[in-house]
Amino acid sequence: MTAIAAVGTFVPEGRVSIESYAETFDLTPMQVRVFRRYHKLGTAARTDETLAGLLSLALADLALREEQRARVRYVLYARTNPVVVPYPRNPLHEALRTAGLGHAQAFAVGQQACASGLLAVDLAGRLLAADGDDALAIVLAGEKTFTRETQFVPDTSMFGEGAAACLVSASGDRDRLLSYVARLRGEFDGDAQDVAAEYQRIYHDALGEVVVAAATRAGLQLGDVAVILPHNVNQIAWQRTCKRIGYPLERVLLDHVADYGHLFCADAFVNHRTAVERGLLRPGDRYVIAAAGAGRGATFSAMVFEH
Repeated sequence: MTAIAAVGTFVPEGRVSIESYAETFDLTPMQVRVFRRYHKLGTAARTDETLAGLLSLALADLALREEQRARVRYVLYARTNPVVVPYPRNPLHEALRTAGLGHAQAFAVGQQACASGLLAVDLAGRLLAADGDDALAIVLAGEKTFTRETQFVPDTSMFGEGAAACLVSASGDRDRLLSYVARLRGEFDGDAQDVAAEYQRIYHDALGEVVVAAATRAGLQLGDVAVILPHNVNQIAWQRTCKRIGYPLERVLLDHVADYGHLFCADAFVNHRTAVERGLLRPGDRYVIAAAGAGRGATFSAMVFEH
């Protein structure tokens, strides 16, 4: 059974404020206030570090032992954007060489945009199970905000820079994957105004549905779920989703939304690290990691784990 063996993260100290975006994105003072007071978005993480440097810092924080490093067979780079640096740069392979992981088979997973992190965990577990030995895999996540579209989503979110490295094993005694549900919605491909409006209309119901479906597939009721680890899109999205499914908002880890921003696919693992460090997960607790991705269609997904 797929399990998370360890998580390493890096979130820089630098921040950019929503106010600094006002001129660039033609935001009115009222829109800025709405972001701070309504969406609870005030700042996003930012650094001068390169993308290869971001990924290297997350790998370093993973603190692999030499025997673990030798057992890493796969590295899956989960990313939101299809292109993250100019050709022919390859930050993934640069980071792996720095970390002493140049022997691993490495590739990117980005078909589900910001939900690609969960897809990568599922794929890593499947690859390891098929091999049938004690090999390990790493899921890497984190991107730079190098274009307007990767900095800011109007009326929705601010993207932040950070990275995470998740060590995955085919089995384990903790953080075992109990279920995975992904709903792919191809009708939301494209940028047409009516498509975007319909996506916003169904968003909370669709996200809530996959959370419930993942819990059901794991043989659980929502009341059995100790914590939901969300993607950090904004707080109002989770308030509405929780209201629809009847889940207590205070059990959704939203602490980093206002400070870090939406860290692309790294949100899940950064929030996991925080939940463990703060003692929000006790042995035997079942928890949900949820995400939504949009860009090439839409994906709503959720995983249930047992700590």
